Amino acid sequence: MKKKLNTFDYLSDLPKGCNVEDYVEVQFKNTRKGYYLNSLKLPLFKGDVVAVEATPGHDIGTVSLTGKLVELQMRKANYRNNGEPKRIYRIAKQTDIDKFEECKALEHDTMIRSRQIALDLGLDMKIGDVEYQGDGQKAIFYYIADGRVDFRQLIKKLAEAFHVRIEMKQIGARQEAARIGGIGPCGRQLCCSGFLTNFVSVGTNAARLQDLSMNPQKLAGQCAKLKCCLNYEVDVYFEAQRRMPSREIELETSQGAYRHFKGDALSGTVYYINKNPKESGEIIGLSTQRVFQIINMNKRGDKPFSLQLDSEGTQRPAPSTDILDENSLTRFDSVARRKGRNRRKNAEERRSDNPSHRPSGSNEGQETSHSENRRQHRNGNRPHKMKQREDGQHKPSGKTQTAKEA
Repeated sequence: MKKKLNTFDYLSDLPKGCNVEDYVEVQFKNTRKGYYLNSLKLPLFKGDVVAVEATPGHDIGTVSLTGKLVELQMRKANYRNNGEPKRIYRIAKQTDIDKFEECKALEHDTMIRSRQIALDLGLDMKIGDVEYQGDGQKAIFYYIADGRVDFRQLIKKLAEAFHVRIEMKQIGARQEAARIGGIGPCGRQLCCSGFLTNFVSVGTNAARLQDLSMNPQKLAGQCAKLKCCLNYEVDVYFEAQRRMPSREIELETSQGAYRHFKGDALSGTVYYINKNPKESGEIIGLSTQRVFQIINMNKRGDKPFSLQLDSEGTQRPAPSTDILDENSLTRFDSVARRKGRNRRKNAEERRSDNPSHRPSGSNEGQETSHSENRRQHRNGNRPHKMKQREDGQHKPSGKTQTAKEA
């Protein structure tokens, strides 16, 4: 999975003199980013760990972008420099990284303990994440609350418990999902943690416009809010819906009236069903061109024979075939089952047409005689293998004749 809010630097292959910028984008934990002035002209590249100016002390982050694209990212993020810009101190030393790892290991335990403190104070809030500064002098607590929370007493308790400077930041449900990250139902990284920086409100009208099922479990994302991707194709569907006929208009034919059932705006197909419940409930799909043609005929007082035919003698156009169906992975499954049924059917017909075919009972009798012969072999008696003559008499063997004469 890519790093959260990763930006592809498509200007990285430019010559050195053409892609130079004084500011550098530095990313901290999860989706927090900052823009710092490289006043020392350090040779920085994407992925370098640097120590930057903080209030108080310094912080440890990773360079996420350099060059001309930093200026565009600053405009996109509405970055405003109030006073002197914060600077990059140095490339992080091993001691800086060790201290940063120690502070990072305390974040989870700090979050659990702070939640218990907030619960003891009876505050209606949820602490979703804790981020320590690189030098361990400050900790940022991200919380979610429906309304305004008076956390002055909470800050005192947290400062006494952790002995650091406390900073509280309120975030929404979408910001929390962006910080945590994850995989969406589409199998890709969450949009909020991948590239979205500003969260536009999403309404149910976006789902209705795209003819989606109003199922909250399918429309909601991991933040329990409506998915941000519902807004991606709203403009396309809005333009396509303008070319669709009205759902209130009914189509009059000689076979009855048809009402609107559903429509596919992107393919330009509208489905109609017979208004009379006694008639067949077949759903008929028509192109928008055909629908407007029938509407114009009804306005003139004419009725076509059916939705597909203008008159009774007109032939229906041959249906188009999809070439992609021939390459389906299951195209041989139904054929194999059909061949198996045909073999059994043909075998049964051959048995019924052939009177000399031996029935299954004769096979059973033959198998019984074979089993009796094997039993006689085990008892020491030789089975009688001579065939019967046409008159039904047996021809005695020589040994039997000699025994009778004796």
